[in-house]
Amino acid sequence: MNAFLALIARDLRLARRQGADVAMTLAFFVVVVALFPLGLGPTPALLARIAGGVLWVTALLAAMLSFDRLFQQDADDGGLDLLALSGLPLAAVALAKAAAHWLTTGLPTVLLAPVLALTLDLPGEAYPALVAGLALGTPTVSLLGTVGAALVVGARRAGVLVALIVLPLTIPVLIFGVAAVEAGGAGLETRPHLLLLAALLAAAVPLAPLAAGAALRQAVE
Repeated sequence: MNAFLALIARDLRLARRQGADVAMTLAFFVVVVALFPLGLGPTPALLARIAGGVLWVTALLAAMLSFDRLFQQDADDGGLDLLALSGLPLAAVALAKAAAHWLTTGLPTVLLAPVLALTLDLPGEAYPALVAGLALGTPTVSLLGTVGAALVVGARRAGVLVALIVLPLTIPVLIFGVAAVEAGGAGLETRPHLLLLAALLAAAVPLAPLAAGAALRQAVE
């Protein structure tokens, strides 16, 4: 457990030193969401109808920007080999990487989303569903991203490959997340959609690190 927490702390320190990467991800999220009112015009009814989908799709695309760097830097400087020899299972390494990714990318997205929702005239009743859905869905996206990142270690155009691998896997998260926002805005029950998001997260926590660990083992060998 100490090695696991130390790896998370190490990745958080690296993210703080390379603040431009995190800032770029968050700036992408903010700018893309802000473009929709400019492109579609100040039509509250239209913006409110698409707000949930816009926020969720943009959050997924923003996460894709940083997945290719999850393991690539360690692979380039030999750190991945040291992690493999450290005694910490590679599945635990992948889980630690996913946790650090969510803390630096997913959590800020969850915090920014309600503010950006104001520009899209999202109904006030939908805000709890938006925050709860993103809080459950973004960790799942980070876990799936570790699988894609582990599969493309050392590959050329890794960013494009990760997106092609991970985006189809995130479709269920997107569907249930948007459905929860729409249900909340319409005054309907959001609990079923949030429970499905929680179920996806519960499945991803054990399965995604195992898959990523197996891919990392192949990359190291």
